[in-house]
Amino acid sequence: MTERHTIPVADDESVVAVHHEADADDWLVFCHGFLSDKSGSYEERCERAVVEGYNAIRFDFRGCGESDGAFIDQNLSTRIADLQAVVDYFEVPSYTVFGSSFGGKTAFHAAVDDDRIEAIITRAPVTYNRAFAPAREAVDSAGVYQYDEDYAIDERFFEDFDTYAFADVTECLDVPVAVFHGREDASVPLSDSLEAVGELAADAFLQAYRGEGHRFSESAEDRLREQTFDWLARTR
Repeated sequence: MTERHTIPVADDESVVAVHHEADADDWLVFCHGFLSDKSGSYEERCERAVVEGYNAIRFDFRGCGESDGAFIDQNLSTRIADLQAVVDYFEVPSYTVFGSSFGGKTAFHAAVDDDRIEAIITRAPVTYNRAFAPAREAVDSAGVYQYDEDYAIDERFFEDFDTYAFADVTECLDVPVAVFHGREDASVPLSDSLEAVGELAADAFLQAYRGEGHRFSESAEDRLREQTFDWLARTR
């Protein structure tokens, strides 16, 4: 069974979440990427999670999908706050968080202060801030970086972004981590994940997919789901 929820967050704004209910006590919460939303592969991942015995939640961050707000006003802090508001709303006692791309960075930094997170799974995660260097250069030059007519960021994004460093994660993270990354990723290089896994003190698993870029093919997505739940079964 699935149920759509409108969840208040801040400044009279709300985010929209979909709960895929399972008769179980385990929870898996999905954080979408930077220019993405909760649709598509997230619905399929949630459906698989229910089969595996997890309550699953997918939601749109502010400025994305069905949620309130303008994309240009969002940043990493608002995304962490949105995740926490969703988890609070459902009164989740503990959970695994899955983050794709920028959702991975959201998951990592949320785990610094949220001891309800018991494991982290990421796909092509943004870890080091250098992944946003081209966008930063564009903002420094023009004041704004326009991805397309719906998505843009300005200097406010980087004022917030610069307060987060992956060193904050490596210093305190103590939950198991799984990283899935395409070898041909031109947006977030595999080398970033290799370096990040090497710096983590927590147990970490890294799977590199030959021939895959930042967006996974359908076959790679199938493998990702299989390996995700295999890893969770071994880790728990």
